[in-house]
Amino acid sequence: MLLNLPERPLERLADFVVYGGLGLDPESRLGGAVHFFFYDTAKIFLLLAVMIFVIGVIRTWLPQERLRRWMGTGGITGNFIAALFGALTPFCSCSSIPIFISLLRAGVPLGVTFSFLITSPIINEYLVILMAGEFGLPITAAYVGSGLIMGTLAGAVLGRMKIGRWIEPDIAGMAAGEGAENFDSFGSRLRHGVGEAWGVIRQIWLWVLVGVAVGAFIHNYVPQEMIQRAISSTGVFSVPIAVLLGVPMYGSCAAIVPVAVVLFEKGIPLGTALAFMMAMAALSLPEAVMLRRTMQLPLIALFFGITTLAIILTGYLLNLLAAFL
Repeated sequence: MLLNLPERPLERLADFVVYGGLGLDPESRLGGAVHFFFYDTAKIFLLLAVMIFVIGVIRTWLPQERLRRWMGTGGITGNFIAALFGALTPFCSCSSIPIFISLLRAGVPLGVTFSFLITSPIINEYLVILMAGEFGLPITAAYVGSGLIMGTLAGAVLGRMKIGRWIEPDIAGMAAGEGAENFDSFGSRLRHGVGEAWGVIRQIWLWVLVGVAVGAFIHNYVPQEMIQRAISSTGVFSVPIAVLLGVPMYGSCAAIVPVAVVLFEKGIPLGTALAFMMAMAALSLPEAVMLRRTMQLPLIALFFGITTLAIILTGYLLNLLAAFL
């Protein structure tokens, strides 16, 4: 018998296939993991296809040189614009990666694209709405502000390093070699959008499947009670411990916010709970698996290291802020 889950088409399809067709028990870990894999895979591919298509069509009206000037503004302005763009896009850490590739193809500086990659999963409208309902507007505003600052500064730091050599050669060549193209009709613009979406998805589909599979296992086989006990027993080191525990985790924003709420209600400091949530949103093993398609391991390690440090500092700052409120 199917569960009475929210009446959303993809969830209903996942229920039908996994619980109805395969006959898996919805209360079992295996059933939950397979359902997570099927639902998240369908959701990510659908989101990627639509958003890359839309961005591909928009780019036919927006010359690459103009986009490069817009996000490649001198100083830290380009990083802030990219971080703001990331905050306005409804992507998780895995589905942000194809947009990261699209920005590279448009010639946007590498450090600026990282500002987008960091901020996009940390801040989105779904997460902000959920947070406002659970934590209130002041805390939500502090979270959004700290996320924007973190993405801007971390991307700026990465941009000052010589990291281009760690981008995979075919991705780097694709970014450098894309030239101007004339579009004489709306149909040609639509065809370009379809080609853009198909080209990116064809390159990363296997990495998406592997990444979601890793996430499905972690999501259903790592008990949350163990995470709560580990964080609550570490005292002043609770923020870095929470971040390090959050990195391997993976989940949608609908699942991330309730976890942070539970931690906060258990007496864990606010900044520590939000740092755990940031780590879950911005950094995950599935994301690392998918990033391997675009960059080499030293750059993945550097990106994770700088972002982890930024989240830890943000967690401590939010704890200080909460202490004075």
